[in-house]
Amino acid sequence: MARKILLEKAHVPGIRTYEVYRREGGYASVEKAIKTMTPDEIVEEVKTSGLRGRGGAGFPTGMKWSFIDKKSGKPRHLVCNADESEPGTFKDRYLMEFLPHLLIEGMITSSFALGCNLSYIYIRGEYMWVYRILETAIKEAYAAGWLGKNILNSGYDLDLHVHCGAGAYICGEETALIESLEGKRGNPRIKPPFPAVSGLWANPTVVNNVESIAAVPWIVNNTGAEYAKIGIGRSTGTKLISASGHIKNPGVYEIDLGLSVDEFMNSDEYLGGMMDDRPLKALVPGGSSVPVLPANLIYKTANGEDRLMSYESLSDGGFATGSMLGSGGFIVYNDTSCMVRNTWNFSRFYHHESCGQCSPCREGTGWMEKVLHRIENGHGREEDIELLWDIQRK
Repeated sequence: MARKILLEKAHVPGIRTYEVYRREGGYASVEKAIKTMTPDEIVEEVKTSGLRGRGGAGFPTGMKWSFIDKKSGKPRHLVCNADESEPGTFKDRYLMEFLPHLLIEGMITSSFALGCNLSYIYIRGEYMWVYRILETAIKEAYAAGWLGKNILNSGYDLDLHVHCGAGAYICGEETALIESLEGKRGNPRIKPPFPAVSGLWANPTVVNNVESIAAVPWIVNNTGAEYAKIGIGRSTGTKLISASGHIKNPGVYEIDLGLSVDEFMNSDEYLGGMMDDRPLKALVPGGSSVPVLPANLIYKTANGEDRLMSYESLSDGGFATGSMLGSGGFIVYNDTSCMVRNTWNFSRFYHHESCGQCSPCREGTGWMEKVLHRIENGHGREEDIELLWDIQRK
């Protein structure tokens, strides 16, 4: 049976409500953190856990927290990146929809660790019903005294707000998100300075993914050392995977990192194998931004080792014979899939969502869309292949 850290209570009736969530042990990490731990001790526990960013890059969360400027005297902010817009990825939506108080608990505990008194959840514009769920849950948390002034009579204050984006994919990039949160056009900033030094309103800011923040309560309650025992190597803990495509059991799954791709794909506990038992053609293991794995490189690496659901194993071989875990958007294609059509569809998405700030993306995605559309419609030319390679090298 798969271990559950994040989704353990997801199917408890009424778990969205404060009463049920609290009855099931919710907000225990806030009590433990504020009453028995210092902010630095919490940061050290997260470092010890080996938790890595779950939004795609996989950067160590505790290390990212340690970069925040504590000497400037400026207010600090924690921003939760809930602008989940990567094609094939829907695990953050699932977490917020069914366990809103888990995210809020993680935001409070993490904000306390970082010394933040004003924090935000920036949610994708298309997730309006999830926005309303979070708003309701935040009101309940305020009413119960977990947010606002003097939390648990500790002298610690925290205000938490949900900000709804306008549907721009680029705002998933942390500095573009900050620009949008400030009321500006969501374009990425030039770095440095990094958000940890000059972020929201030029104040020190940490931006973390929904899943990353939701893991913090378990780490605080059970210690970082216990979390680090789960997984494999530097890929510690569990990971939410959004599984879709030609599989028998699509959905959101919580897996131990290090699970074999073969078991995840074919076990009845997980995806249950290919729909209609058709042959497997290709896999996108981490959302549309990662390289596609052909059938011969899905279950085994180029070196003949078992391919694992981990940051290291999925990237084994680099972009030539490997891919990335990314955001965990696991898209499966059978032998009837046209990869030209799928690639054109992805290129059309990126062309539409380009912020236009940099010419290789602004122009290149448009060229790729046009060339792939031409090939898809039977008018491809031999030189188009070299042209596509040339564009992507830019």
